[in-house]
Amino acid sequence: MTWLRALKATARAGLTVERRRLEPLVALRGAVGLALVVGVSLAAFGTAVAVSSAFGAFQAAVATFQRSWRPRPTLALASGVSLAVSTFVGYLTGAHPVLFLCLLVAWTFLAGLAWVAGPTAGVIASSNVAIMLVTVTLPTSVAAAAGHALVIAAGGLVQAALIVLVPIRRWGPHRDALAGALAAEADYARRLRHDPYAPFDPVPLMTARSAAAVTRRQARRRPAELHGARGLAERIRPVLASLADPAIGVPREGPQRDRVRELLGAAGTVLDTAADAIRRGRPATIPPAALAALRTPDTGAILTGPARRAAVRLAALLEDVVETAAPSGWAEPGEARARPPLLSLLPGVVRDVRGELRGGSPVFRHAVRVSAVAGLGYLLGAALPFGHGYWAPMAAVMAMRPDFTQTYARSVARFCGTLLGVALATAVVRTATPGTYTSAALAVCCAFGMFLLMRTGYAAAQVCVSAYVVFLLGMGGETWDQTVPERVLLTLLGGVLAMVAYAVYPAWETPRLRGRLADWLAADGRYAACVLAHYANPAAGRDGEAAADVREAVLATRTARVAWQEAHTRATHEPVRHRGLSHTAADGAEQALAQLGRVTMLMEAHLPDRDAAPLPAAAALADTLRRATERGAKDIRERRVPRWDEVRVGDDEVPDPVVRDGVRLLREALESLSDALREPGKP
Repeated sequence: MTWLRALKATARAGLTVERRRLEPLVALRGAVGLALVVGVSLAAFGTAVAVSSAFGAFQAAVATFQRSWRPRPTLALASGVSLAVSTFVGYLTGAHPVLFLCLLVAWTFLAGLAWVAGPTAGVIASSNVAIMLVTVTLPTSVAAAAGHALVIAAGGLVQAALIVLVPIRRWGPHRDALAGALAAEADYARRLRHDPYAPFDPVPLMTARSAAAVTRRQARRRPAELHGARGLAERIRPVLASLADPAIGVPREGPQRDRVRELLGAAGTVLDTAADAIRRGRPATIPPAALAALRTPDTGAILTGPARRAAVRLAALLEDVVETAAPSGWAEPGEARARPPLLSLLPGVVRDVRGELRGGSPVFRHAVRVSAVAGLGYLLGAALPFGHGYWAPMAAVMAMRPDFTQTYARSVARFCGTLLGVALATAVVRTATPGTYTSAALAVCCAFGMFLLMRTGYAAAQVCVSAYVVFLLGMGGETWDQTVPERVLLTLLGGVLAMVAYAVYPAWETPRLRGRLADWLAADGRYAACVLAHYANPAAGRDGEAAADVREAVLATRTARVAWQEAHTRATHEPVRHRGLSHTAADGAEQALAQLGRVTMLMEAHLPDRDAAPLPAAAALADTLRRATERGAKDIRERRVPRWDEVRVGDDEVPDPVVRDGVRLLREALESLSDALREPGKP
């Protein structure tokens, strides 16, 4: 993609406003917390302290809207305390420009590295640096700086207390995650009726798994319907695929296919009903027609072999889903996946940060970029004949992200949102000339709009944020002509610096596509080898279920697949020449590896019971497949086309048709991968 097309695409993405389900009550709670903090601070301590407290309460509320499964009060407290520390430390060095510049660069570098711990930590750390640039200008002494830090932390405490005292849709995100997984399964079942090879996106299942990890305190109060159903959804997916697949299930047409379509339709209805019940916290009422289709007695007479086993297992799993989806109190402690406390994660985060301190790391490059831009923006802002020079580095820090698309999209969105926001706020100020308390009320209203529209797009939220800052500074006595022109010009400067920095010191995803593809191939190979190993030794597993090593292999495969898909999406919009994989080769390789994982899933759906007869040949096949895929992954990284001569099975080697046909399908998928990677004109 050329630079011009990339700029157009990122600008369009930054200005897009998405249709999302709004949460007005949650936004109102955050605005009420902000109003309480600002009102008390304004009445008791004056405008300067009120502005600091407003930033603390505002940032704490923003932190609670981040995509994290941590308890929301914890996020609010962490945001408030970290911003308070940043403000106090920043003020101590503020009187010495060189020392403050060094602190700003170091603090921003650490904030950039915080993305190693995840997007939530990265967003909170970046916001703390940006807001610190404003709050350090408000105190007038060390004692005053300590007081400002305390009210900032108090703002986070108030937001956390409101979340505890006024719970809104308790466990709502966790319910949505689990319901989304079941709804994805329902959609998959319906698509399989018409396309036996329909693809399935594992992201909803991964999201539900992430949401299922709770703290010890949460485990004591988690609703019963939020545990159990996710595991059932995991087990239903391969059964659905194996029931619909013509190679292992039933022919494409005929009475057996008609019955399979009926079962898949009933499964979709049951799963959708269970998803709606879990989302709303109500009992599940299954339509009688769907239950009748699943329980009809002539299924065993129509379906035979693997298809009959899959139909029986599907009916049993769906009955368990219906039973689990009926709310019946709280879960017993200790039944949930444990989410470790925040402090216990610090050693692991430190290790991860050390591992990223290398030139090729995207996070390290982001940390270098953002710290350099923050320092340069601060110097330029101070040198230009404007006040509030901190707006340039603040805009840059808030816009910059570790990848190209988000950085450029947010830079455009921030400038356009700022332009519109300050224009609207200026019109209100010039028309109404609001006083201190009226400006505070208008700022709270703008914050409410920001909380409400935050997930619809960065541009829409930025309109509200820009107006919020204008009213907030107007509360302190600054007129619109002191803030609006400088804010617009310095925001433009910060956005330009952010965009230029990525072009000068990029972290392109395109050259790393081969590595991502190789990781996915190796993960798929380990998954297939684990499944084949359990056919060789059924006693190692549980009746009808995958053992722990198969489960871990499935999770590793999903992680590698999602990493590839995210990298492929980012690379598609990067303005770099093809270096490694063309778009055609990438698409073909993705389809081949998706088929490889799908075939393995079909074999997993028919894992033998513990008392089944072992298949010694499956052990040799598992070892061969593991070695071949590891070697193939190495070939891909080294820009060679893999070969799969040793991955084969004869008709007389394996009596089990599922394994025999499965290995043949695996070989076909691997050959398709090599065909996709083979450049025209080369052997």
